[in-house]
Amino acid sequence: MPRRRLPPSLSPLLAIAVTLALGVWLAFGDLQRFQDAAPEGEPAAAEPAARVEVVTRDAEPHAPRLVLQGHLMADRELTLRARQAGRVEALPVSAGNRVESGTVLIALARDELPARLEQAEAELALARAELAGADDLRRRQLISNTDYLRLQSGVSRAEAEVASLRRQLDDTRPTAPFDGVLDRLDVELGELIQVGETFGQLVDDSHLVARAWAPQRDAHELEAGLPAQLRLMDGSRLEGEVSLVGRRAEDAARTFAVEARVANPEGRRLAGASATLMITLPERQVHRLSPALLELDDDGQLAVKHLDGDDRVVRTPVTLVDAATDEARVAGLPARVRLITLGGGLVAAGERVVPVAAEPTQVSP
Repeated sequence: MPRRRLPPSLSPLLAIAVTLALGVWLAFGDLQRFQDAAPEGEPAAAEPAARVEVVTRDAEPHAPRLVLQGHLMADRELTLRARQAGRVEALPVSAGNRVESGTVLIALARDELPARLEQAEAELALARAELAGADDLRRRQLISNTDYLRLQSGVSRAEAEVASLRRQLDDTRPTAPFDGVLDRLDVELGELIQVGETFGQLVDDSHLVARAWAPQRDAHELEAGLPAQLRLMDGSRLEGEVSLVGRRAEDAARTFAVEARVANPEGRRLAGASATLMITLPERQVHRLSPALLELDDDGQLAVKHLDGDDRVVRTPVTLVDAATDEARVAGLPARVRLITLGGGLVAAGERVVPVAAEPTQVSP
């Protein structure tokens, strides 16, 4: 079949149409490629900053209290022991009576002691007279130095004997060394007691001493003179102050002894009883916040997240001063701080955020 030939006038028109179609195809294809891929060197769009709720808090003074369990002791207790042997011939004070310093507690028979003292005093007078006569002889060089020294020694020996006998006589009337109560009397009338034997106990409970043990973490804050309060088993309270803080920890529990001295104006029988010791520690600047805002940092220390002046997250280590179920007091934060109250767990330290004021009803006081 013979091929048909296009008229000569149509050939240029067909070539032009094909060229135009090819150009349109190339143009739309390049535009599509431009739309599918971003131009090289153009940065990707930044992610929006996280939003966190914040509240501004100022530090406030707070005097924490350390609560310890302990027991009470009398301010002074003394076990009374005989310094002279003898028979009990009188009991001028009964057990349980309050006595003043210098009161005779028991009376021992003196037997031959007064006569021995009288003899010793006479011998002392004689020795002194002989020494006085020797002084005149010595000035005239009529006595040797050895004889003179022997007379001096005799006077000293006689003086010592008199002093010893007087002390023995005094020891037959032992007295109270301080005001207190004769809490116990261990002898009976007519009983013979020996030197060193116990005959009673004297207790001064006009003041009481509360003794307790403080853990290592709290002992460094304690010092003598801090205010202290005792809560007794019946709910009553006594006021006083810390009188002693141990310098060395107890070996078993590694705790430090703490003592507080309190007045007992009513003379209540409290020595030996249990008590709760509450010590007011030095005042500190603290922030109040919800315990839920506390977290552990990389070193295992308590920390709190807040914002700096550039709205960046800061995680600051803090010290827990006081804590309750709904509130904690911490030290270590700046005087004024913007606490993150919501969203802190979703942001990291150093991250810039968008702060949003917390609703007043959602902020703990």
